[in-house]
Amino acid sequence: MTLKRTLTALVTIIVDEAGRNAEFRDRIEAALSLAKPAPKPKPAVKSAMKVSPKPDGDTRRKGGRRTPAVLDPVDLAKLGEANLRRGLSGLDLEQLLDVVAQYGMDPGKLVMKWKDRERVIDRIVELALGRATKGDAFRAQ
Repeated sequence: MTLKRTLTALVTIIVDEAGRNAEFRDRIEAALSLAKPAPKPKPAVKSAMKVSPKPDGDTRRKGGRRTPAVLDPVDLAKLGEANLRRGLSGLDLEQLLDVVAQYGMDPGKLVMKWKDRERVIDRIVELALGRATKGDAFRAQ
């Protein structure tokens, strides 16, 4: 008889006996600590790593996600490059990076590392104009 068959037969016998004999079942549960699981002790003090104070004016979402973009660059690009640049010029670097993140304008994962506002604006303009004019060859004039 193989080990697998031996263990299967043993467990089957134990299960059958536990089903018929309540005292045997109670002893098995006590031996395996299945009757009443011990409650987990709760820590008295929360870890400083898990608790982070949240500023009142912070609108960031959980999970390390960025705040939603304040404008849609593709819609502005449909109105023209000048309108797009005018709309982007009023944003600070963090808001520009929010636009890049929300509209997937950083496939190479480089733009999010840039610190120059003008460079980020140029990238947004480049991609937004491309997306705004994509498919124009197939549209009726």
